[in-house]
Amino acid sequence: MLRINELQLPLEHSEDELTAAILERLAIGADQLLGFTLFRRSYDARKKSAVILTYTIDVELRDEAAVLARHQGKHNIAPTPDTGYHFVGTAPAGLTKRPLVIGFGPCGLFAALLLAEMGFNPIVLERGKTVRERTKDTWGLWRERKLQPESNVQFGEGGAGTFSDGKLYSQVKDPKHYGRKVLTEFVAADAPPEIMYVSKPHIGTFRLVKMIELMREKIVRLGGEFRFEQRVDDVLIEDGRIRGVTLSNGEQLAADHVVLAVGHSARDTFEMLYERGVYIEAKPFSIGFRAEHPQSLIDKCRFGPSAGHPILGAADYKLVHHASNGRSVYSFCMCPGGTVVAATSEPGRVVTNGMSQYSRNERNANSGIVVGISPADYPGHPLAGIAFQRQWESRAYELGGGNYDAPGQLVGDFIANRASSALGSVTPSYKPGVKLGDLNPSLPDYAIDAIREALPAFDKQIRGYAMHDAVLTAIETRTSSPIRIKRHDDTLQSLNTGGLYPAGEGAGYAGGIMSAAIDGIRVAEALALDVIANH
Repeated sequence: MLRINELQLPLEHSEDELTAAILERLAIGADQLLGFTLFRRSYDARKKSAVILTYTIDVELRDEAAVLARHQGKHNIAPTPDTGYHFVGTAPAGLTKRPLVIGFGPCGLFAALLLAEMGFNPIVLERGKTVRERTKDTWGLWRERKLQPESNVQFGEGGAGTFSDGKLYSQVKDPKHYGRKVLTEFVAADAPPEIMYVSKPHIGTFRLVKMIELMREKIVRLGGEFRFEQRVDDVLIEDGRIRGVTLSNGEQLAADHVVLAVGHSARDTFEMLYERGVYIEAKPFSIGFRAEHPQSLIDKCRFGPSAGHPILGAADYKLVHHASNGRSVYSFCMCPGGTVVAATSEPGRVVTNGMSQYSRNERNANSGIVVGISPADYPGHPLAGIAFQRQWESRAYELGGGNYDAPGQLVGDFIANRASSALGSVTPSYKPGVKLGDLNPSLPDYAIDAIREALPAFDKQIRGYAMHDAVLTAIETRTSSPIRIKRHDDTLQSLNTGGLYPAGEGAGYAGGIMSAAIDGIRVAEALALDVIANH
């Protein structure tokens, strides 16, 4: 097949017009075109009155060689690259020890899937519950203020990504097209086929639940095993190599290869690994608020008269401001037509996150508005970032009234530095509820000052962003892991613990569903190659 890049058409066009544009670009007759598939579709909304769609299309032709020869040297017509997945090997016969995968978020999911597909029969250890049981527990916090520390937004089958917007795009480099493997597996598990070609694919929470169950069933069919509600409380290390783990029920499992895909909130696991001598260092992360605006305002500002078009859907945004105090403020995990959710995993703390369903049809848009911080802000210990997060999460719990309500403030009042006492036109979506007041005590002064400066600057990019009635909800702290469990660049094993594969967000090597899933694939391949080489 041949690939056509940068084929542009107006937003309103027919299938026939797309076909005609393909024929014109290739300078061929209709009888020469056997078929085509969309590889990518994006939009350019810089000119709101004339939104442009840009396509990357793979075409099947009667005489591909002749057409390619005529267009030799043109950057926008070339042979379609091979983006299919190719396994690095298969498990040797007679293996006596099965690899362990700790955690079943996006990273653990794809590490386990790849290992199962290659015949390694992995055992997956997940401290939380199955996804449907976990969903009930999560609603228990949102509706009844009852937190289950081992079953919540952070812990359980599917990981933190289950209760999110289900974004499936990333800025990580992907020369081996692992992202296509991820999308292909999701579509096979009943994800919308459009995720294969839209520029910013997403799934939403409800669809993710069913998909995760189907992918778990596939792993089991391929020889994998799952143990839910089995927290890893200790690791067994001898002579600088992993030899197994101890579970919360006291059981020990022997293993020479362990994938550590625990997510960014497994603080007790990080503490245990540090005590056992696994090399860990502090890393930067970000803290801030969730900002809610009417989705209609964002749609109008981004798309103008094209707002509401089904191809464009609910508009998103990406904002950044470099504050005068040297801090960077940026939007994080923007959720169009979504809700702000309670995302704590520890009693007596408040954490916020954003979530959307596939339809993205809720009234509000929400996004994290966060400030970058570094280990210099929490010096003294590799795990000091955890203590820093806990400090501010506890403060948010107190400011919210000590019942898992979140503290909040209207944007106009926050900018004017006065407490809020009543809501305006924007109703916050966070459950259990929002207690209005003054957010100044909820973050360090440098973060408050930077956000207060950034909001009017954002208003210049999205008119109305600094509207008085928009709502800020505290606190967003789980933007990424506060630690990095360093690994070798080639083997992907821990710097000082052979056979241990730190992976995904928790180890500091991913940020979001797609990058975590890709890292899971990379780690599974590295593990497989190590077993094959040493068997």
